[in-house]
Amino acid sequence: MKILALDTATEACSVALNLNGEIVEHFELLPRRHSRELLGMIDNLLKKQNVSLSDLDALAFGCGPGAFTGLRVATAMVQGLAFAIDKPVVQVSTLRALAQEGLRVHQSNAVLAAIDARMGEVYWGAFKAKDGLMQPVINERVIAPERVIVPEGEENWLGMGTGWQFEDQLAAKTINCFPDAYPRAADIAILAAADFNEGHAVPAERTRPVYLRDKVALKKSER
Repeated sequence: MKILALDTATEACSVALNLNGEIVEHFELLPRRHSRELLGMIDNLLKKQNVSLSDLDALAFGCGPGAFTGLRVATAMVQGLAFAIDKPVVQVSTLRALAQEGLRVHQSNAVLAAIDARMGEVYWGAFKAKDGLMQPVINERVIAPERVIVPEGEENWLGMGTGWQFEDQLAAKTINCFPDAYPRAADIAILAAADFNEGHAVPAERTRPVYLRDKVALKKSER
């Protein structure tokens, strides 16, 4: 199986290949440069691994939540590539990817993932590991830090994501947190392979970003 994954939902920009379970990734922090750098990163990664687009079984991307502009960049890129080679797309939650990173890097089976949503809110989700893959245990939402939802139970939760810069405001406790963690294409590639095998890929024309919020910024009267 060969899957190309990409993510531009936050300040980070990353692309990864899942080659029969072996993950190769290129990750950089590129604020406001995703649209200029992403295609080159994809091209370089494919060339280094001697893989062509036509060799792929599917493409995957971090569908959100995250920055509106970043999500549109990723959606447009994955749609264009998928149309070109007539291959399906796997949409992976950026919060779930953060949780998978918590499992992969920190061996945590219970992760509270949070991304800074601006406007005094965070994108929020809770995940637990099952068979080596993180699965949601609450519905993802955008919410004020002091109103976040934590599933019941005595879990040793790990915090992942930029939303944890508001740790002193979050109504959640963890054994540790990593506010400098970003969603990564490597984890999207891992999750996408399993989702693809379970039949969750969709045609390119059905790919959609997941915003969770309709407003980009507060109105002057709301500030």
